Amino acid sequence: MVISSPHIHSKSNLDVVNINTANKSNVKRFTQNGQIQIYQSPYRGSYPSIIRDSLRNAALGRKVLLIQFMKGGVKQGVDNALRLCGNLTWIRSSHSFDQYNSEEIINNNNLKKSIHESTLELWDFCKKELRSGENDQIILDEIFLAIEMKIIDKDDLISTLENRFISGDVILTGTDIPKDLLLMANQITELRS
Repeated sequence: MVISSPHIHSKSNLDVVNINTANKSNVKRFTQNGQIQIYQSPYRGSYPSIIRDSLRNAALGRKVLLIQFMKGGVKQGVDNALRLCGNLTWIRSSHSFDQYNSEEIINNNNLKKSIHESTLELWDFCKKELRSGENDQIILDEIFLAIEMKIIDKDDLISTLENRFISGDVILTGTDIPKDLLLMANQITELRS
């Protein structure tokens, strides 16, 4: 199911273009067209099509940033991002939720702290990228799980999305999506098994 809306969230982000023709200067204003897209699913691990599309977009020349908040196993972190197709930057947490079973995390405060810190490091990096306008597409995979686990603050995400440079699309994925964020979306896609 796809629900679309013509709603463009930012009202103040306008570009001005000067056009000189025959010593006459015209000013035209246009709104940038980056969208917020949400992909929701009843279970985790159902987003391979989004990763496939990000690879295709990068191969076609779009600059893509893929952040996986809860995936891990490669001890990447922000400083060791993978670069694919020349235009895709793929970053996973240096310590992630998926590297350990839930009992290990619950019983080890140092491990829990390390996972939270590395997820927050990714989030701080994402906030800078969302404001920079340097990417044509930013994918925040399983960010809603990080919110549900109280690692990332929902209001911080909303504020960051409201103040982003809106030329690029932002794709958010997850299973339990807060209503406030659903209302911000230009497109909502529900993936079913």
